[in-house]
Amino acid sequence: MGKKGMIALVVFCACALTSGIASATPVKAGEALPEINLATPEATSQQEYLGLSDSDSFKVTDIKADLVIVEIFGVTCPHCNHAAPSVNKLYELIESKPESKGKVKVIGIGVGNDSYEVAFFQKKHKVPFPLFDDEEYLVHEQIGEPGTPYFICVKMNQGGSHEIIHAQAGDFESADKFLDMLLVKSGLK
Repeated sequence: MGKKGMIALVVFCACALTSGIASATPVKAGEALPEINLATPEATSQQEYLGLSDSDSFKVTDIKADLVIVEIFGVTCPHCNHAAPSVNKLYELIESKPESKGKVKVIGIGVGNDSYEVAFFQKKHKVPFPLFDDEEYLVHEQIGEPGTPYFICVKMNQGGSHEIIHAQAGDFESADKFLDMLLVKSGLK
């Protein structure tokens, strides 16, 4: 390939990447969450937190809560590592407020990470809520391949239906404001 051919190829690839041709669209508010299956945590305390039975797997929509916050993260993502203390604070706020404790649950899914890497991230950042691996990027593909961190907030409706009420790329400004906004959007406040 000559110099002109190489330049044309580079320009084509750059245009494809920046125009969205080469990428999917992440899930957003107003949509239903795709059917995401995860391995049931081994720890009884995590099963109890999520309201799960002792089966091999579960769907995110099986979690016993009015609102489920799903953090999509990557172990080596610098933004995810930076956001970890804020997400831990969000969990602590949820657990400390009567309007959210037991009604709002938080989980994290490490895209492209195996169980060892996710366990390392959990230990390093002292993450108090359940984390799951997505080593093969299966969940990542189902939700439209968002960048990390990405937050998906799913309201569980009576009758078994559900709806994404908020989806956000990147960290949030303040755990207090983020939780308050979600409680209002979900009707819990």
